[in-house]
Amino acid sequence: MSKQPNIDTSPPVSDEIRKTTCYMCACRCGINVHMKGGKVAYIEGSRDHPINKGVLCAKGSAGIMQVNAPSRLRSPMKRVGPRGSGEFEEISWDEALSLATSRLGKIRKEAPEKLAFFTGRDQSQSFTSLWAQSFGTPNYAAHGGFCSVNMAAAGIYTMGGAFWEFGQPDWEHTKLLMLFGVAEDHDSNPIKMGLGKLKQRGAKVIGVNPVRSGYNAIADEWVGITPGADGLFITSLIHELLRAGKIDLDYLARYTNAPALLNSDPNDAEFGLFLRDDDGKMLVIDRKSGKPTAFDKKGVQPDLRGTLRRAGVTHEAAFHSVAETYLAPEFAPEAVAERCGIEPQTIRRIAAELARVAFDEAISLPIEWTDFRGETHSEMIGRPVSFHAMRGISAHANGFQTCRALHILQILLGSVEVPGGFRFKPPYPKPVEAHPTPHCQSNPMAPLDGPHLGFVRGPEHLALKPDGSAARIDKAFTWENPMSSHGLMHMVISNAHAGDPYKIDTLFLYMANMAWNSSMNTKSVIDMLTDRDDNGEYVIPNIIYSDAYSSEMVAYADLILPDTTYLERHDCISLLDRPICEADAAADAIRWPVIEPDRDVRGFQSVLCDLGARLGLPNFTNPDGSAKYKDYADYIVNHERKPGIGPLSAFRGDGTETGRGSVNSEQLDRYIENGGFAVTHIPDSARYYKPWNMEYQEWAVGMGLFDTPQPYLFSIYSEPMRKFQLAAEGHGERQPPDHLRKQVHDAMRPLPVWEEATDDEGGEYPLHALTQRPMAMYHSWGSQNAWLRQIHGRNPLYVPTKVWEAHGFQDGDWARVTSRSGEIVVPVAHQAALNSNTVWTWNAIGKRKGAWALDDNAPEATKGFLLNHLIDELLPPKGDGLRYSNSDPVTGQAAWFDLRVKIEKCAAPDEPQPAFSSLRSPVGKGPKDLAWKVGS
Repeated sequence: MSKQPNIDTSPPVSDEIRKTTCYMCACRCGINVHMKGGKVAYIEGSRDHPINKGVLCAKGSAGIMQVNAPSRLRSPMKRVGPRGSGEFEEISWDEALSLATSRLGKIRKEAPEKLAFFTGRDQSQSFTSLWAQSFGTPNYAAHGGFCSVNMAAAGIYTMGGAFWEFGQPDWEHTKLLMLFGVAEDHDSNPIKMGLGKLKQRGAKVIGVNPVRSGYNAIADEWVGITPGADGLFITSLIHELLRAGKIDLDYLARYTNAPALLNSDPNDAEFGLFLRDDDGKMLVIDRKSGKPTAFDKKGVQPDLRGTLRRAGVTHEAAFHSVAETYLAPEFAPEAVAERCGIEPQTIRRIAAELARVAFDEAISLPIEWTDFRGETHSEMIGRPVSFHAMRGISAHANGFQTCRALHILQILLGSVEVPGGFRFKPPYPKPVEAHPTPHCQSNPMAPLDGPHLGFVRGPEHLALKPDGSAARIDKAFTWENPMSSHGLMHMVISNAHAGDPYKIDTLFLYMANMAWNSSMNTKSVIDMLTDRDDNGEYVIPNIIYSDAYSSEMVAYADLILPDTTYLERHDCISLLDRPICEADAAADAIRWPVIEPDRDVRGFQSVLCDLGARLGLPNFTNPDGSAKYKDYADYIVNHERKPGIGPLSAFRGDGTETGRGSVNSEQLDRYIENGGFAVTHIPDSARYYKPWNMEYQEWAVGMGLFDTPQPYLFSIYSEPMRKFQLAAEGHGERQPPDHLRKQVHDAMRPLPVWEEATDDEGGEYPLHALTQRPMAMYHSWGSQNAWLRQIHGRNPLYVPTKVWEAHGFQDGDWARVTSRSGEIVVPVAHQAALNSNTVWTWNAIGKRKGAWALDDNAPEATKGFLLNHLIDELLPPKGDGLRYSNSDPVTGQAAWFDLRVKIEKCAAPDEPQPAFSSLRSPVGKGPKDLAWKVGS
């Protein structure tokens, strides 16, 4: 017998493991970074991490290719050629920071509002907003106005929390899950793990989405709804549940404002507002005494049928309005089915199934708890129906009210914060009153008078100047979009170019690819960035940009401040911002430099600390004028938002204190030793009913989430929205301009009623056009990744069977796609599992030649494309001749899912059209083969 070779089948892959937090999507999973010879060898999931428990997706594993990407910027640069030429000169950090300080210092001395500071998906918004507030400009926001503000604002105004990163289904107890508009790019590992649990237990999943991919492909039932019609479908479900009496009356009476007394006199100036006592508390009729009583009085039993006549005015429980609104025949399945693209019997069947699971399969946990009225309950009753929703229902002009309607559906079933239902993640839930209102008072050499962003409670909180004009460059918190809690990043460049409402001096962007896929219409934005006035000066005078990579936006900046990659810097995933909490625990995390940069780059947050000190900003300088923080790591440890409350919640004081505690200089070391995260579990008796559970409220105070307990009622009826309607009706000191009165009145309905999101009366553009991010991509930085490109290196336009056959398409064909704003020519592919009036493609796959260090012949540049060329920031002129933002009229959310197009077969060009000239790259091209050897 021959001797077999001695092969080591398990060679050592690393000599050290460094634990940190992934940055390849919004999950923020824990990762083990395997090091060999001081370099990254590979990345795997961390098994003891609360988010992913060892699971890691393709994006997370491919993080190693972000660290080695040829597109990484290498040093600060200043532009030496025209904008868009890509002609830069490398400079030192001292020169770069001196240039930035000189420009920004002049602005701060003269007119701080002339700085517009907007950031992309940076996950450090509590820090960047503090910097902008300290500078004194009202013009700050992150990219939520593009992405998710309808979801966030609708959730917080309705129930004190939202889907996405701030809540989750009760994966352990749910028996029926409905997904609305959920793609696979955000929060993917927890959802995949949760869906696996549901499948294992035999629970049912219903996917509502025009496109059947990813999660919808594995759903037990797929509802291929017409884009933008989700709200109509949801209100029809509500109609059916009310008609059948299948709603949780006890839950509504105890935990919502449904029994609160509304002024019901149309002739009264307070028509539609709640009746309140001298302490400002809403009044309900107590079923025991029959008398009006404060909603939170100990022992009160609110009556959903309550009425009261006082001072000649009739007041009725808000539930009267709910029933009257949604029992109307306009919401019957037969009345909505055609517009939804769903058969009436399907709507009825799903409504009946929701009711059956919620009530006939109710569960009970034998856990005693005490509510905010002092009543002790012996059990926790669960309605095992859960919902989860994302951008697909948010990015429409009717998205806010659609999201509100979905929350009302949840609440009517009694399925929020109960076993089996939707559950909040700390720091949520909290009432809208616990959030700040927006501030906009700007003065030279002074900080802003408060936070930029927040939640308005009425017209008095709008960001308006004394003359009624917008105080912010993006026109957030104005009559055009009163509840724009995340700002309108997509309107910044067009408004700045138009000088409306005023001109700015400097546009300061971080990780926001506005010259390509992060704009509504790419070509028009490029034209605005490069446009010159009659004097030959750029209309937007100065652009400072920070990014880690040579994106399309780099070519249009005047000064480049190169960022590090995520394994080369400190980050803070904070309870002050977007933590990594689960429904049963508060958790936060850090990133830390597991490797040192091999280029002359600096973490953007540390650069802001430096700039803040150079500019003498409060919060960034000591009383003697010296720098308060040497870098971002120093800020993370030593900054206190209020005494005892800092960016990180654990290992405070002597290292054992959690939530509240003094500064601990070794805090970051303790996080690193703990795997890069910290978890504090919620007591068992406080896990559910969080808004009303006093044990949870006291726990939240101890964690520093509140200073005092904040129990509250869910808002089925939105009084803040009714206040805006009253202003539109002519009441109050602050009223909308006449040309916006009807829009405000129609949009700000206190009970959500669906309206058509798009305007195509002539039927010229019969098809809906959507984009969707694939599971392997997350924003544009992922689609330049050498590994992930092999999964999605090109993107066709997917066409449904009806349209495919009508146009005689065959494999390999191309189509001309036209909207009222532009035209593209792209390859097409057939997809049967698709709404019959919808075409779609993957988002952000297409790249501009010369960007991202890709070859000019790369498939992303020659076979990939964007739909953005078909979208516009402004809608066509209305009857008054004015053009309004292509946004939700409540929040300003970019309505890029309202795109309507027509399609025709055409000859195949060499590459998708429009084709842009190649950018001159400041980092050159990457090698044909990207390979390196780690260790020996």
